[in-house]
Formats: sequence, C-alpha cells, structure tokens
Amino acid sequence: MLSFQGNIYCTLLCKLLGIKIIVRSNTAPDGWSKNFFKLICYKYILGLADKIIVNSLEFKKKLRFRFNIDSICIYNPLDTKDVIKRSKNNQSIKIPKKKLNLISVGRLVDQKDQTTLLKAVNRIKQQIDFDLIIVGDGSKKIELLDYINKNNLSKKVRLIGSKHDPLRLIKLSDILILTSLYEGLPNVLLEAQVLKTYIISSDCPTGPKEILLKGKAGSLFKIGDDKSLSKLILNFSKNKSKNLKMVKYGYKNLFRFNYKINLNKYFQEIYSLIK
Repeated sequence: MLSFQGNIYCTLLCKLLGIKIIVRSNTAPDGWSKNFFKLICYKYILGLADKIIVNSLEFKKKLRFRFNIDSICIYNPLDTKDVIKRSKNNQSIKIPKKKLNLISVGRLVDQKDQTTLLKAVNRIKQQIDFDLIIVGDGSKKIELLDYINKNNLSKKVRLIGSKHDPLRLIKLSDILILTSLYEGLPNVLLEAQVLKTYIISSDCPTGPKEILLKGKAGSLFKIGDDKSLSKLILNFSKNKSKNLKMVKYGYKNLFRFNYKINLNKYFQEIYSLIK
C-alpha cells in the first residue's frame, strides 16, 4: 500500500491485515505537532510504517530530530514541459503592463498567512504602483476583504478566487510571493521557477529554503515579517540584473526535481518491499 492521505488510519489497517505500507507525508510537522493527539499518533503509529517518504531534506531532519523517525526524501516530481504548456492557456484576468505585477497562489487559510502580504503592500501603497492578484478561496476570505477595504487597497489588490490553472497568471507576473507559516515542498515555487518568475518567500518549514537554495535563487524573509517583505518588493525594481541572475540560477537547478528521476525513486522504494 502506498498512502498519500489518511496515513494514520491506513497504517493501522495495514498493520492489522499484515500488509506492507509506504506512507508519504507532505506537510511539515510544525503545522500540526501542537495538537497533542496528532503528535502521539504520528510518533507511535506512523512510525510503524515500513517506509516513510517526505518531500524535503529539512522535513527529513525534523522527523529524525523531533520524533526519532527515519524517512526517505523524494522531491516532488516536476514535469517542466507540462508546466510550460499549461502556462500558454488563455486567461481572462487582465494583467496591467505598466505596474509591478505581484501574485500569490494558495488557499485563504491561516497556514498561507495572506494577511502578512496585505500588511506588506499596505506599507508601500504610496511608494510604488503595483497590482496584486491573490488566487484562492477559503475561510479567511471575508477577513482579507475587510482588511483590503479598511486600508483602501481595493484598486491595487484583487481576490479572484480559485483558478483551475493559474500558471498563465504566474508567468505574466513580475513576482510570486509566498507567505506561508509552514509547507512541505510548495509546488507553486517550482512552477514559478519553471516560468522564470521572481520569487519572494517566507523562510518557513519546510521547502522554500531548499527550492531557493538558501536565498541564491530568490528572496527569503522571516515568517510574519511584513516590514521585511515590503522592503524586498521595493528593492526588486532596483536590482533587476541581480534578480535576473537569481531567476536563472533557480531555473538551472531545477534538475533536482526532474519528473522521471523522482518517479523512478518512488518505484525503487516500492519495488524493494515487494521483490
């Protein structure tokens, strides 16, 4: 059994039935380990799995250090040709040509912390002409809209809801911004690198630092630090040559997430249990 969701229940069932199981966990423990029940379940039940796969090296270290659980790191398989192909699809949302175009993609929930992004752009709304598109839906939508209206950002910030495929919008944007409190290995950063869009991301656990090669392939800021984020946005237009080099460096190192290589790693781990 290869489990991607419902890992606790699946592990228990497989152990009862004598079935070998490989569990794949995709979200850093920082997001759920404050819940005592989940903490106990993860440590004592998930550890029963025959193998545990995670999607970043930092994630692997956290499991070892905090739970004494060994795991195997396999990066998310990235099909660059597919990303480029899908980025050519027509998009009805208009992107202004004479503004600094910012985009954020993610569910409107506490984890993604779009509030920090809104606070950052609110700081610089008088200093730079920008257009921010926030793609996604979720429980925080009303709260975010309320902030936008109270701070007179409605002409600069657009919440456009969920989009089946926002790759065209990412490609046409100048900067993709991620403000998450925690992740696993955020695919949206990989997609932005494929499309050669500059990235500014929170240095959250886990994934962004690895994808951005410790800041060599994009900018990192401390979680929740809207002041630092606002400065990074302002500095973008002042360091175009440096930004271009960072984008190229990230694109050059995308081989780490190669689709075929990482899928083959999954196959090898499965095959080692059934041969």
